[in-house]
Amino acid sequence: QVQLVESGGGLVQPGGSLRLSCQASRSIFSIDMMGWYRQAPGKQRELVADITNGGITSYVDSVKGRFTISRDNAKNTVYLQMNSLKPEDTAVYYCNKVGVLLSWGQGTQVTVSS
Repeated sequence: QVQLVESGGGLVQPGGSLRLSCQASRSIFSIDMMGWYRQAPGKQRELVADITNGGITSYVDSVKGRFTISRDNAKNTVYLQMNSLKPEDTAVYYCNKVGVLLSWGQGTQVTVSS
């Protein structure tokens, strides 16, 4: 079973940027679609961005034009570049497969506040 470790979160002011990383314990080359999910307090976890092995990406409307997902199969890592952050982006962010899920990592907290 692949273990996932997310990092890169923190406290940032509105309009700021963060880059999240998700390190997998072994190769993600065979995983066609990886995604970044988030869970805000009192809300269900939602998929915000995903990427195929071929580099095709998709985003939930609320983050389009602000977030960019990428993957480096050689490093077994998936990234999420987040720009123009808003308070409503505050959540714990997780990465995982899209479809049949792996075990969840601990996530990384993103707090957007002045």
